[in-house]
This record gives sequence, structure tokens and C-alpha cells, in this order.
Amino acid sequence: METILVIMASWWWVAPAAAGVGAMSYAGLTARGRRARRLELDAARHEERTAYRALQSAQADLRAAKAEVLVAKTRRDPSGVRAYDDARRRLADIKLAERSAALKLRATRGRLKASVVRYRTTTRGAPLPIEELVARHDAVTAKWLEYETDAGKALSFPQMLDPQHPPTLAFLRAQREAQTLRAEATQDKVTPATFLAYRDAVQAAEAAFAAAEADAHGIARESVPSLSWDALPTPLTTWLPRAADAIGEAARVVADVRDAVAKRQGGTGPRTDEPPRG
Repeated sequence: METILVIMASWWWVAPAAAGVGAMSYAGLTARGRRARRLELDAARHEERTAYRALQSAQADLRAAKAEVLVAKTRRDPSGVRAYDDARRRLADIKLAERSAALKLRATRGRLKASVVRYRTTTRGAPLPIEELVARHDAVTAKWLEYETDAGKALSFPQMLDPQHPPTLAFLRAQREAQTLRAEATQDKVTPATFLAYRDAVQAAEAAFAAAEADAHGIARESVPSLSWDALPTPLTTWLPRAADAIGEAARVVADVRDAVAKRQGGTGPRTDEPPRG
């Protein structure tokens, strides 16, 4: 009994310390999960603040451009007319930029409101924002791989596999950018700016794939009604004659085999594929 009391007296601090370490670990995991769930909301707030600062900068540029127009208008020398025209052109460009910044800020505020609602209504077991983004990226990659693994699609839409075809090249570049940003966006600690960059890259890849697919399908639809060899894609113009030759050769082989079977069976009659002779 005394031994037990001595051990308890010497190690009394172990239980509170272990409990404290467990509480810290649980708090860290909980905070990490909460941050992961809030990532889309934090990114939306970061995007809204960035858009607001961009609008303020555009408004400052607009005020400076207006002042420059007034100064150029007061000049009386011959070069003043040219300076006035240049200032008016710059003012028009800056007005467009300021209008674009205002619309972008309005859009980011709309996304922020949607993110707030989504964060408040999402259950704990729902996929995390970064997981949903990765799933979207995987989906567009799987759609593109169908054109490589499906022989029918590859033959019908060869432009989807041609890296020199402009829409396909645009998609491949967008896909490479999204894949590069994915490695950084799927780490343990992801900043809102990194999430936004990866989100925009995935959206660009989706849009580029849709454009490339629509272009390839449009080319296929235009080439079908005419049935002209010049209108067919290059792989089809080389594959179809080979397919026709292969089908003809297979028919000849079948006919030879059928004749051989008829002879072995003692068949002196006519071939089944020839009309009877009178």
C-alpha cells in the first residue's frame, strides 16, 4: 500500500498533463476542421476586400484623369489639342476600368453573401470546400480522358486530342495551371488567396474544356451532312479506307472457310452465297 502511495505522490502530475495535452490536440483538430470549413467564407471575404481596394484605386485614377483633362483643356499652345485628345482617351479607358471594378465588387459581395449562407447551413459531415473544388477538377479531367480512352470519341472528335488545335491548347494550358495550383491548395495550411487562385484556375479549366468540346462537336456536325472526304478530319480519312479493306478481307476469308467446309463434307452442290445454277 505504501508503494502505491509513493507512486501516486511522485506521478500525480501525469494525469492533468495528459489531459491538457489531449485537450490541446482536440482543440487543434477542431480549429483545423473549423478553418477548413470556413475556407470558402474566408476566401470570399478576402476577395471582397481585394475588390474594394481595387475600386478605390480605380476611383483615384479616375479623379486624376479628370484633372488631367481639365489641365490639358486650359492649354493654349498647339500641342495642347493633342494633349487634350490623349487625356480624353485615357479618361475613357479609366472610366471603363472603374466601371469594371465596381461590377466586380458587386459580384464579390454577392458571392460573400452566398458563402455566409452556405457556411451557416452546411452540416458537419458535408464535404469541405477544398474537397468540392478538387472533385470539380477531377471531373473535368475525367471528361477529357474519355476522349483518350474511348476509341469512338477519339475517332469522332480528333480535335480533342490535338494539342495544336487552338481550343484544345487553351484547355491544356488551363489544366496545367490548375494542376500546378492544386499541389499548394491541398496542403494542411491553405490561405484564402491560394484557395481563390485554385478556384479561378479550376473555373478556367472548366470553361476552356467546354469551349474545346463545343468546337470539336461543331466541326463533327459540319462534316457529317456533306460526307465529303475533304471535310472529314485527317485521322478518319486514313482510318476509313483501312477499315473497308479489313472488312473486305474478312469477308473473303469467311467465304474461303465456308468453301473448305463444304468440300470436306463432300458437298458438290453450289456455294450457299451463290444462286443455284439451272
